[in-house]
Amino acid sequence: MCGIVGYIGWQEASPLLLKGLKRLEYRGYDSAGLALLDGSKLVVIKQKGSVSNLEQETLALRATMQGATAGIGHTRWATHGDPSDRNAHPHMNAAGDIAIIHNGIIENYSLLKRELLAEGYLFLSDTDSEVLVHLIDRIWKREPAMDMESATRSALRHVDGAYGLCVISSREPDKIVVARMGSPLVIGIGEGEFFIASDAAPIVEHTKKVVYLADGELAVVRRDGYTVTSIENVRQEKVVTELDFSLEKIEKDGFEHFMLKEIFQQPAVMHDVMRGRVRLDEGRVRLGGIEDYLDQLKQAKRIVICACGTSWHAALIGEYLIEEFARIPVEVDYASEFRYRNPIVGAEDVVIVISQSGETADTLAALRTAKEKGALVMGICNVVGSTIARETLCGMYTHAGPEIGVASTKAFTAQVIMLYMLALALSKGRTISHDEIALLLKELSEIPEKAAQILELDGQIKFIAEQFKDAKNVLYLGRGYNFPVALEGALKLKEISYIHAEGYPAAEMKHGPIALIDEDMPVIFIATRDSTYTKILSNIEEVRSRKGRVIAIASEGDKEIGRLAEHVIYIPQASGPITPLLTVIPLQLLAYHIATLRGCNVDRPRNLAKSVTVE
Repeated sequence: MCGIVGYIGWQEASPLLLKGLKRLEYRGYDSAGLALLDGSKLVVIKQKGSVSNLEQETLALRATMQGATAGIGHTRWATHGDPSDRNAHPHMNAAGDIAIIHNGIIENYSLLKRELLAEGYLFLSDTDSEVLVHLIDRIWKREPAMDMESATRSALRHVDGAYGLCVISSREPDKIVVARMGSPLVIGIGEGEFFIASDAAPIVEHTKKVVYLADGELAVVRRDGYTVTSIENVRQEKVVTELDFSLEKIEKDGFEHFMLKEIFQQPAVMHDVMRGRVRLDEGRVRLGGIEDYLDQLKQAKRIVICACGTSWHAALIGEYLIEEFARIPVEVDYASEFRYRNPIVGAEDVVIVISQSGETADTLAALRTAKEKGALVMGICNVVGSTIARETLCGMYTHAGPEIGVASTKAFTAQVIMLYMLALALSKGRTISHDEIALLLKELSEIPEKAAQILELDGQIKFIAEQFKDAKNVLYLGRGYNFPVALEGALKLKEISYIHAEGYPAAEMKHGPIALIDEDMPVIFIATRDSTYTKILSNIEEVRSRKGRVIAIASEGDKEIGRLAEHVIYIPQASGPITPLLTVIPLQLLAYHIATLRGCNVDRPRNLAKSVTVE
């Protein structure tokens, strides 16, 4: 979603803010802007388009400025109002001495806007965000003795919705006021300087000491320190956290795109996810984040997994794994629907929420609904200190490292491994013998090496992509554990190449999708040798008889599939439950190469945001 950066200290602010905005480009945006405190005046520069365009505008103005050492910056992803200069942030009051940037949605903005218009306030944009600056201005005018902190606090008491908010004013040039409700904000602590951002990416090259704001908190950041209070003005003591990743992890390392880098990182990420957790010598899994609750998890009457997008596909695989190994009933819910259907969840249930960022708005809403209903809520996420990590009773970090590409790749395989290990941990002493678990863990430990072997097929997969880059529609089919992989493969293609694609269980092809198949339709089968293999072969024959073009992901040594498919991508042998970790990689590469051949921006696909922080 939108990106926020802020700086106050001893360095010139604009270069730091611009670099910070570039670090946030992966989140998706359509316009960008800065507000700089230059001596006694507030300078705002904003426009539709890229941060690079904004940088040129800023360079042209710098010669006329004194050297601002405080400011805020924003990349906007349109919700209310189209992408345009006028709708870009920051927004200012009429006097031009207050500026705000805002992530989130103000749900009661129409009511607030009508009130402000009736009082003579003029609106220069179509955004919901602009009401905030006029609301702060109105309150401050009514009580001139009030300071910016108090005016902001009072304004937020009138607001319904979500916000990550930064406020600066030339009336009080030595502070930045920030507040959070549902949209993440982090403060970086330097020497005589402070950094503000919507995530840690813009901060890590300057400091590793950060404070994460919680919902309902407001901070005043000065050059000599910061204070955090609740919106009700109760002082909050915050824990300083050390960031666990380096600048190098958010660079491309010679790859053309972050997405390609992250696909190729997967063998290393798989090792990292298992490190310290898979105890081969002991034949067991140790999951420290849930150790104290493991007995309670094992006794669950039912497990409900809530997630969105790619994480939802990982959750479907988790359902199969937990039910097969632990024999606990599992349901998978779209987090976006969970709280709106009045779910039946209680104290005997476990709700697992999965999110790469740990900030997904729908997933957070599901988490809070489950807690209200008394369920044990567990989280699986990638970002240390994220809201999901803080609000769940227990959970596990995937340790996948920063994922910059909007289309998730390594986070998916990390989540699947976490769910595989969880299923085995829940099985121990109940449904599977020690020897069986030891064998399953041995196979899991071999997966990184097998994943690396698949990456060596990149050239072959690019050749296949060249044959199908102009397709209008693509069908992905799989069975059992690989049905969710079919969904994920289709999602990847849609996200980054803008080709319409659908994933189905292979048997469902005859219940509708078969009507679409003709000589122009690529059909991608996940056809590894497992209990459903012969059924898949029958499905392939049905597609061939209708002249569909078949691409197959198959197990090494399978000669029969080569007779039926136009193209075959062979992967190393693996048992059914573990194959999704391998079958997904060719589909990621195929989507990547098709998108790049079509000239698409794979790291920042149109209309998409990395982390959906508003509903």
